Amino acid sequence: MSGTTTAAVRPLRRAPAAGANRWVVLVVLCVSLLLVALDATVLHVAVPAVTEDLRPGAMELLWIVDVYPLVCASLLILFGTLGDRIGRRRVLLLGYALFGVASAVAALAPSAPTLILARALLGVGGAMIMPATLSILRQVFPDRRERALAIGIWSAVAAVGAAVGPLLGGFLLEHFWWGSVFLVNIPLMLVSLPVGRLLLPESRGDRDGPWDVVGALMAAGGLFGVVLGVKRLGGGEPVAGLLTLVPLLLGGTLIVLFVRRQARRAHPLVDLRMFRRPAYSTAVGCIVLAMLALVGLELIAAQYLQLVLGLSPLQTGLRLLPLTVAAMAAGLAGARMLRRFGPRRMVCFGFCLTAAAVLTLTAMGPADDAGLLLSGFVLLGFGLETTLFGAYESMLSEAPAGQAGGAAAIGETSYQLGAGIGIALLGSVMNASYAPGLASVPGVPSHASAAAGHSLGEAYDVAGRLGGSAGAALRRAARDSFVHGLHVTLLVSAGLLLLGAVMALRLPRVMQCGEETAEAGPGEAAERAAEVGVPSPREAVQPRVSA
Repeated sequence: MSGTTTAAVRPLRRAPAAGANRWVVLVVLCVSLLLVALDATVLHVAVPAVTEDLRPGAMELLWIVDVYPLVCASLLILFGTLGDRIGRRRVLLLGYALFGVASAVAALAPSAPTLILARALLGVGGAMIMPATLSILRQVFPDRRERALAIGIWSAVAAVGAAVGPLLGGFLLEHFWWGSVFLVNIPLMLVSLPVGRLLLPESRGDRDGPWDVVGALMAAGGLFGVVLGVKRLGGGEPVAGLLTLVPLLLGGTLIVLFVRRQARRAHPLVDLRMFRRPAYSTAVGCIVLAMLALVGLELIAAQYLQLVLGLSPLQTGLRLLPLTVAAMAAGLAGARMLRRFGPRRMVCFGFCLTAAAVLTLTAMGPADDAGLLLSGFVLLGFGLETTLFGAYESMLSEAPAGQAGGAAAIGETSYQLGAGIGIALLGSVMNASYAPGLASVPGVPSHASAAAGHSLGEAYDVAGRLGGSAGAALRRAARDSFVHGLHVTLLVSAGLLLLGAVMALRLPRVMQCGEETAEAGPGEAAERAAEVGVPSPREAVQPRVSA
């Protein structure tokens, strides 16, 4: 491991509340993350109510759901690097304000275009908040042991937010109208703004040279095109389709030009030399591969629970809840595991455990097996969070402190890209394995079989219209083909996870602590901590993290 280099953190004109406890700062940052994670999933259960009230067209409904993650993923690098330049706390507080205003607009939206615009503004606010939370966390926890514990708590909160979103949305919809799923953000933001201004420390990276505005816009445009194209592929659109191919080509071209531009600049927006460090580049690759292998699989598993086993949405959420609980446990135990086993063994173990969970789930069949699903989902949640924790911690610790915002943005962008590519890839594998089983069902017309081959839900609709023995045969064949496709998809996912375990062998064997103190010289680490208004680890009682 090359060690963590720390770029100069310049003193600021106005310091926040002196001596602000870094664990209180962590609480504020976790509340920020919780809001963004909630908003990514809370709308899913409200889609039927939105459709009934606003009557959006098919394309408008698609944009209502997708514009938030699309805009958020596109702007992560722009706002992450901007925070390094003008102040991470400033960007975070602006993100709070925008998130609150956009939530009010979304809640009261009288039409689908207004809701799409509000969701896009929420994406902008989310892109301002996400990298800022990680980069501030990187700054206020200079000691790597404490930082690992903080990242574990941070990632556990992310798991909670993703799981609670649909449950909170369902509760609100039972008692209020669909806009209430957005209004819940406003009181939290009204509290977060003054508390964040009072308690959060301000810090910036090295501000030598001008901020590359053109490069930032190139990165945003390139990521928008790539993510849009990948999302369309994940939705089943053909690769050669105009609205899929053009965004992919334009986005890919802009990203290539962005990389070339950064390599030539004396003061690049993103220092690409970070990728020369094996620990950093490997950690980013592990994040992409973990999400690629599992996000599409999670969507398919939800379909299995509802369409094959016949569970309600609430029952499906409860069945998936052990996965979230296990992920929370792994996040909270991550710091201890990292100190004891080191990044290499921890991430390798996480990948292998997740692969074992995926292979266990290949025993799923047409009949419900609650014990099998429980054990598989627990292993899956614990293994996935162990992998992501080790990869995120290694990536953030390896990046220079002066570029913490850019590094955090790259990590979050890798997460989003891996998720999008995973949905497209595993969805394609699933479709290729599912459709052939319906090509020749006895008594079913060819046009009905072709329509049923699009998805299991459509197959059930076709079977219902056919009725009689032909409908029953088509329904049974579709269910069996879906289970077969699920097994094939699980095997492909397991292969990708094992590939990730091999990739993780390039990570450092041990968790090296104290690099910053050694590099900065005696007393400098404490001075840097004082600059951002947070006591250094030596000034406060450190929590016990046993090996």
